[in-house]
This record gives sequence, structure tokens and C-alpha cells, in this order.
Amino acid sequence: MSDFNHEFLEIADIIPAFVPVDMQTGANNGQWVAMKNISRLLCVLYKSTGTAGDNPVITLQQATSNAGAGAKALTFTRARTKIGPIASTPQWTVATQAAANTYTPTSAASQALIAVEIQPTDLDLANGFNFVQLAIPDTGTNPQLGSAFYIAYGIRYPQSVTPSALS
Repeated sequence: MSDFNHEFLEIADIIPAFVPVDMQTGANNGQWVAMKNISRLLCVLYKSTGTAGDNPVITLQQATSNAGAGAKALTFTRARTKIGPIASTPQWTVATQAAANTYTPTSAASQALIAVEIQPTDLDLANGFNFVQLAIPDTGTNPQLGSAFYIAYGIRYPQSVTPSALS
């Protein structure tokens, strides 16, 4: 069956990682999201203008439970960014890097959308790692408002109310 026959939220889910917060006040850890019933997870940071040098560090981890059991690095090689005034930055820029579980865009002094896409095959499935978390460590000494969310898509069993991706 084609996904075009379904409404977006029958085959996808939008999950808050963390609500808008001053990211310089401490660790900003997102919720853990289960990958068992989805084909891809888009991890997104949406941030306001901050102070030059206080760049957010996108950090991904994987775990064996939604409580973060056995958490370890989840490496990735690509991130997409829209850095600059959101209203006038229409296209994504693709950033590639050596495999790492962090990405640091030079975006502190600008508004930005930063996204990293994960597939279940990126996780250590053989050892029971099925949960993903996006976290942003303290961004520095100056205020910088940000929030993060996930878009889970390719839900295995489309339905009008998608099952929770948190367990």
C-alpha cells in the first residue's frame, strides 16, 4: 500500500525531545525514542540567535531501554542545516563529517534548524540497542533559546492514532 493513501500523522509522528529552554543552563536531554516500529527518525534542533562561540553541540546516543540503559554513542556522518534568518533561509545545506556522535555547526550567532536522520540499521541492534536520544550539552555562558523534536516516519503499522514511540 502506498504511503500517499495515508495522512501524514498516520504514517509519522512528531515527538518532543525537549521544550524551549535556555540551552546555556545545563544539559538538555531529549526523550528516548524507540526505533522498533519506524523506518527513520529525524532529530531536529530549532534555535534562536545566541552569542558567537556558544555553538550547540548536537549529540546522539543509543540505549537498550527508554530509561537510557547502557547508553552509548550513536555515530552519524551527515547533518542538514538552515542557518540564518529562518524566513529567508529556504534551502538545506548538507554537512558531512567523519563518523561521530556529535556535530557542532557554527550557528550560535544565528537562528537555525539542524537535523540529523537515523535509521534502525545505524543502531547496535545485535546487542539490543533500539532507543535514540538527541541531547544538547550546555551551550556556554550566554543565553540561547532552543527546542528539539523528532519526526518518526515510516511507521510499520499505519493507523489513525499512531502507537507511542516512547516505549
